[in-house]
Amino acid sequence: MSERTTHLDSKLRTLSTQPGVYLMKDAEGTIIYVGKAKSLRSRVRSYFQSGAQHGIKTREMVRRVEDFETIVVRSEAEALILENNLIKENRPRFNINLKDDKTYPYIKVTDEVFPKVFVTRTLRKDGSRYFGPYTDVRRMRQSLELVKRLYTVRSCHYNLPKEAPARPCLDYHIGRCKAPCVALQSPEEYRGMVEEIAEVLGGHTKLVARRLRAEMQIAAGEMNFERAAELRDAVGQLESLERKQQVMDVSGADRDVIGFARDGAEGCGVVLQIREGKLLGREAQFLTNLGDESDEDAVSAFVARLYAERVTRDPESVPPEIYFPLDFPDRPVLEQLLREAAGRAVRLHWPQRGEKLSLVGLADQNARHMLEERKLMGNAAAERAPDALYELQEVLELPMVPRTMVCFDISHTQGSETVASAVFFENGEPAKGEYRKLKIRGDWGNDDFASMHEAVTRWFRRRVEEGKPLPELAVIDGGKGQLSAARKALEALDIPQQPIVGLAKKEEELFLPGRSDSIRLPRRSQALRLLQRLRDEAHRFAITYNRKLRTQRTVRSELSLIPGVGPSRQKALLEKFGSMRNVAAASEAEIAALPGFGPSLARKVLEAVRPDAKGGAGQGTAAA
Repeated sequence: MSERTTHLDSKLRTLSTQPGVYLMKDAEGTIIYVGKAKSLRSRVRSYFQSGAQHGIKTREMVRRVEDFETIVVRSEAEALILENNLIKENRPRFNINLKDDKTYPYIKVTDEVFPKVFVTRTLRKDGSRYFGPYTDVRRMRQSLELVKRLYTVRSCHYNLPKEAPARPCLDYHIGRCKAPCVALQSPEEYRGMVEEIAEVLGGHTKLVARRLRAEMQIAAGEMNFERAAELRDAVGQLESLERKQQVMDVSGADRDVIGFARDGAEGCGVVLQIREGKLLGREAQFLTNLGDESDEDAVSAFVARLYAERVTRDPESVPPEIYFPLDFPDRPVLEQLLREAAGRAVRLHWPQRGEKLSLVGLADQNARHMLEERKLMGNAAAERAPDALYELQEVLELPMVPRTMVCFDISHTQGSETVASAVFFENGEPAKGEYRKLKIRGDWGNDDFASMHEAVTRWFRRRVEEGKPLPELAVIDGGKGQLSAARKALEALDIPQQPIVGLAKKEEELFLPGRSDSIRLPRRSQALRLLQRLRDEAHRFAITYNRKLRTQRTVRSELSLIPGVGPSRQKALLEKFGSMRNVAAASEAEIAALPGFGPSLARKVLEAVRPDAKGGAGQGTAAA
């Protein structure tokens, strides 16, 4: 397997199943294709499946791919817009001919003394302001029509004031323009009008609507009901513009959203760059050697480094708002620094609810996926840790993401055949090669606490003796009593730092050592569902072993009635055949071949387990 194939296969295994955008890169790191997907995992993997039927262009693109990157978003609509933005920004080779050959339109406000307002499908770095993109062209036309109804923006193509006609055009005479071309409107007045247009197009319509309502009242008071009706309709259209027409937020504002994820001594900080309401890009930095530093200190170090470079390079790029996943001590200091550098208000805050908190959650999710990708590139067999594990880390306040977990369960039959199971999960999935079953040696009947103590002691002692890594979380099936017994076992083994939690089945409560009150997660919590799956698997494994021992006890009692079949011979029969039915189905020769058996004893066994075989077995042997 080539190095390229190994690299791509390892990344394909870490893909998210959520909507998003993927960027294909060649050997030089150049983006050669940008695509969108309802499920990133399904879509990106489809390119590399053997036997896939691709066209010539796609086959050539896949042949050149050496690496790829993904950006997770919340919906297909957001993926659609983000894909468009990234294609416009990067112009990938294999995106030249899009499927529908369509570019979403913008409303452009030009950078002139007397700006023009019109529709364009081309973005240029010419100082103009662009509003959009608009996926719904009809609504865009409504916005532009509203602007033309409310404001006397010019429609001519003169380069004012350098070029100008000799007299005003028809628009002036029908009241659609105030003729700035012949100096009947000052640049200051016209610029003020354009700024209000920008507010409307940017989604800031409340002040404009308030002004129009005041004018409507005045017109009605003057008995100018036709004008009042026009203003009423304009207010209604303004209110209809207050909708989410951009990928990320309703205001169309510029903002950065910080996300952070951590796994032990490594972390990842992400910045989602939202400009005019659109997610334009993502910037990330990895943090190492965090050691005992708190998450607050890690975030502080990340953003301080990030924005220190920003204010040096381009202070104007600092947005008016920055959202953080948590509060940190240096936030007021950083806020003051950014205000001074940008020369305007800059607000740093920690959202607690609503759409802003949702944006931070999306940034955190991107940080988690990037950290997973970085950590797992060196382990081709590893899988991406599901979000449930990150939720567990947060809820239980664990030092690391619990990628490896063991769960203990006790099962017995009225105090007999007491057994324990220890099932092992890796990255949220069963690792059956690590499953262990233990027959409890202690003679204390149905004392679940003592049985749990023995099971935990024996499992962890063997783990340490074999030099295997300890799990990042131990789960005990039971409440405070079972948890206490397990905790004492760990302390006796001198590993009290082992993270451990108890899961009580009745109310699905979580219990932690040293904490009197329980933790109750929502029934739909991914973390709770993962723990339930782990606990149920441990219960199944223990019950299965208990039933096996119970069956063997029944068989032993029946075999013990056969003269000459003592405990060692009973054990030999059970190990070979497993059940009375299988013993009865065996041939005389198969039984006679076991250690301690011969033809004579084999015939006795078959006569005992086969009532119809008395005398028949011996006759068959003699005939042979």
